[in-house]
Amino acid sequence: MAPQGKVYRGSVKDFPGFDANQDAEALYNAMKGFGSDKEAILDLITSRSNKQRVEICQAYKSLYGKDLIADLKYELTGKFERLIVSLMRPPAYGDAKEIKDAISGVGTDEKCLIEILASRTNQEIHDLVAAYKDAYERDLEADIVGDTSGHFKKMLVVLLQGAREEDDVVSEDLVQQDAKDLLEAGELKWGTDEAQFIYILGRRSRQHLRLVFDEYLKIAGKPIERSIRGELSGDFEKLMLAVVKCIRSKAEYFAERLYKAMKGLGTRDNTLIRIMVSRSEIDMLDIREVFRTKYEKSLYNMIKEDTSGEYKKALLKLCGGDDDAAGEFFPEAAQVAYRMWELSAVKVELRGTVQPAGDFNDDGDAQVLRKAMKGLGTDEGAIIEVVTKRSNAQRQQILKAYKAHYGRGAGTDESVLIEIMATRNNQEIRAINEAYQEAYHKSLEDDLSSDTSGHFKRILVSLALGNRDEGPENPTQAHEDAKVVAETLKLADVSSNDSSDSLETRFLSILCTRSYPHLRRVFQEFIKMTNHDVEHAIKKRMSGDVRDAFVAIVRSVKNKPAFFADKLYKSMKGAGTDERTLTRIMISRSEIDLFNIRGEFIDLFDKSLHHMIEKDTSGDYRKALLVLCGGED
Repeated sequence: MAPQGKVYRGSVKDFPGFDANQDAEALYNAMKGFGSDKEAILDLITSRSNKQRVEICQAYKSLYGKDLIADLKYELTGKFERLIVSLMRPPAYGDAKEIKDAISGVGTDEKCLIEILASRTNQEIHDLVAAYKDAYERDLEADIVGDTSGHFKKMLVVLLQGAREEDDVVSEDLVQQDAKDLLEAGELKWGTDEAQFIYILGRRSRQHLRLVFDEYLKIAGKPIERSIRGELSGDFEKLMLAVVKCIRSKAEYFAERLYKAMKGLGTRDNTLIRIMVSRSEIDMLDIREVFRTKYEKSLYNMIKEDTSGEYKKALLKLCGGDDDAAGEFFPEAAQVAYRMWELSAVKVELRGTVQPAGDFNDDGDAQVLRKAMKGLGTDEGAIIEVVTKRSNAQRQQILKAYKAHYGRGAGTDESVLIEIMATRNNQEIRAINEAYQEAYHKSLEDDLSSDTSGHFKRILVSLALGNRDEGPENPTQAHEDAKVVAETLKLADVSSNDSSDSLETRFLSILCTRSYPHLRRVFQEFIKMTNHDVEHAIKKRMSGDVRDAFVAIVRSVKNKPAFFADKLYKSMKGAGTDERTLTRIMISRSEIDLFNIRGEFIDLFDKSLHHMIEKDTSGDYRKALLVLCGGED
């Protein structure tokens, strides 16, 4: 069932010893009489491949002179009926039915159009167009043109041609030219040249475009997705983002679609059914693996928690297994993780959102603050205006001026150990040590040693020394380090005379003292060696504070702005707000990389940091945070 030379990655396979007449008879008996045997129907249909189901339909008509799909529709109801009937259609006819439903009646289901046309291969598009013509005696392109408009319509028409280049031979010159053309069509242009985006993203081969995206990141300093969000809008923006995601990894795209179909209140059953049916014989195993890695729970368990009855049983059969139980991590997920390492290695300029104020006057600002807090009530607007629009160095000068004038100072608050110690560079760590000594007349290292224990203490003390290497990667050493990491996490059968304690010491030393560029290379070597992502492996093999500390280090090495974006999101999602974390990160990163954090936030969570702060906080606290945020993305 897999193309020649490729490993089959579907979850549904041909049933051995298949007999179409026998299956047709079994289905007829399951629907005969009063009621129907739903268990027998779902067991049989979910364990046959699509090709075999088509043969069963033909055999059913030959034996009983009836249409099997019509009988199934009559006997079954609701979501279960929609799922079973979808399984009976050949893939191209299934896609044709989905698109016909999406453009029929009042309104259009643009998300369905985007998902199907952005993800299908040239051959699948050609089959879809032919199936639509056969089933509805209508021209698919004409129907879509009549139901959509603008650049969204133009890109859909381009995709409907099924004419994407398929040559794996890539021209480096053309890669550089396309990346440059995309940059000039968007970021460097007053307005946007949408036609250039349509031509390049709609026609170039997948292999070529992956290299274009890498080149674009180098020359633009941001991923292509972020530029698309900034330059395009509406359904056209969503379509182009879907195309980019499918070029990068279809499995990752569908994992995200499935997660969004089930998260929160209610389930988007049409999306869930469409993806589970359409990918069950293509790449369901890959989707499962990426889902488990990205969302830290298995697709199987999420379906189990979010659905019920025969509908649930049938979906779980299509899913094909529980990756939480197996604890596995397979090549597609490793490939996604490896791509993330490669992207993180590209040098991106880190940018804060708070700049030093011009014409700064510390005495004047101190007087403004004193006046704002004097007497009955407080002028919060004046405080926000001064405090959020001065750099930290300027705020320290204001503190000194305030103390000199009015004899009052400010206290200090301790923060979350793991977050701070795992993310600060050597210079910042040394400054923390000095500040701690000055503020509390104690050694930070001594206090960490007395308040913590075991491996967690060793991690924190090692980080508190501020002795991380700052040099480039060493490929030979990185390979050896990856072996140590693999052996410590019991994921490689590497011959070694080291004791368990010695391995753990070396593992700790690698993560706490090697440079960031070197560790990125170690993580890449680890993926090549084990087909596992180091973060996933740590979560699986370790527990408690030690696990959390190592995971924080790994995430910081991978992509520090993304680490803080995740922390900010978690501080505001759900009931209540973790204001200490929110305040700490917004202040500490405002002059370092908050602009980059904003970009990662919208990439990860499809909403802006500004919007989430606005929704989750209130009053003057919100006003101050929004000024620090520095803008709406």
